[in-house]
Amino acid sequence: MRALQIHPRDGVAVAIADLPEGDSISLDGTQVTLSAPIPRGHKFALKEFHPGDEVIKYGYSIGKATEAIEAGEHVHVHNLKTGLGGLTEYAYRPDARAVEEKPTMSFLGYRRKDGRAGVRNEVWILPISGCVNRTAEALARKYEGVHAFPHPYGCSQLGEDHEYTREILAGLAAHPNAGAVLLIGLGCENNQMDAFKELLKENGSYDEERMRFLVTQEVEDELVAGEELLQECLAYAARFSREEIPASELIVGLKCGGSDGFSGLTANPLLGAFSDKLIAQGGSTILTEVPEMFGAETILMNRARDEGVFRKIVDLINDFKEYFLKHEQTVYENPSPGNKEGGISTLEDKSLGCTQKGGDAPVADVIRYGDQVRTPGLNLLQGPGNDIVSLTALSAAGAQIVLFTTGRGNPLGGPVPTLKVASNG
Repeated sequence: MRALQIHPRDGVAVAIADLPEGDSISLDGTQVTLSAPIPRGHKFALKEFHPGDEVIKYGYSIGKATEAIEAGEHVHVHNLKTGLGGLTEYAYRPDARAVEEKPTMSFLGYRRKDGRAGVRNEVWILPISGCVNRTAEALARKYEGVHAFPHPYGCSQLGEDHEYTREILAGLAAHPNAGAVLLIGLGCENNQMDAFKELLKENGSYDEERMRFLVTQEVEDELVAGEELLQECLAYAARFSREEIPASELIVGLKCGGSDGFSGLTANPLLGAFSDKLIAQGGSTILTEVPEMFGAETILMNRARDEGVFRKIVDLINDFKEYFLKHEQTVYENPSPGNKEGGISTLEDKSLGCTQKGGDAPVADVIRYGDQVRTPGLNLLQGPGNDIVSLTALSAAGAQIVLFTTGRGNPLGGPVPTLKVASNG
């Protein structure tokens, strides 16, 4: 196979290998002769397009032709533009497919005191402000199985921005992959330790057995004090051992980065099949990167399990669009230069491939940034397309594992095990 037409409605095909000019391609009875070289992962026309015509891929529009395109021509950013604009009116047209649960599978994990299960039994060091990153990293280097997660936040933040940082850190502090947690503050930052403890108490995750707290300005030698507290954390974590846990308690984050023209053909549909299988076991998956749903959002909306979830998805999409418009930015300033070089032409093209990670299951719930999964099934998480931010948000939402697809290569990891799935060889 040298090229692939993904859906019978498609007016373009994707080159599986580099195709030379003059090559003759036959797909389902359609014969075209290429009028230009087509790089692997890129698209070529199977029919004639006039300026303004919708170009269909995955069975949906990925934009409009900006000029006349003949069959066999390369279809990319030079002759295709997005059809996206501002806000959109949405109507609920239910198209959710019921998933029959068959809870028979399990995994080996660590049962925590609060009833949740982790897939690792690590000790985590969480700086509550970036001022103590170096201290956290220095302590983590001394012990195997201890991990520090530095970040630049927690000080000089105000309002909603400050609260988001606190909520993400609280979600990580409660994560079941951590057998014990050491939280470190400086003492003079906005995110004060006493106030952060109150937040942990409010959300029910405060645990004096599992958590230790260090404010470096209150001790003579923070490294000595930190080591003493880490010894206590390690001793507590050592109490836990692996046991069989039902797959219904597994939460997996779904992520992509460095996407190319094959991401929506191979790796992302594979994750979609996995998501459906896990949900059939009663488990949960999380799909985020909301701006990379633009252009494919109606597919997710119509898969909402009820009209209440549909309304949540509409708010999720429009809130992000309004944020872009408020700051005088276009809602479609995506894909990245690397995505385009890999064959993705418009945001719709990227989004239709990205959202395939969510499979075919109904959308069970929408959760805000900093919140955790409450409803089993496919969850949509409020979060940007930025890889570092979305990986952290997935972890804070309760994902014990993240499956991360990549075409052009992306080495980024996060607080939880992050398994890369390559979309091409």
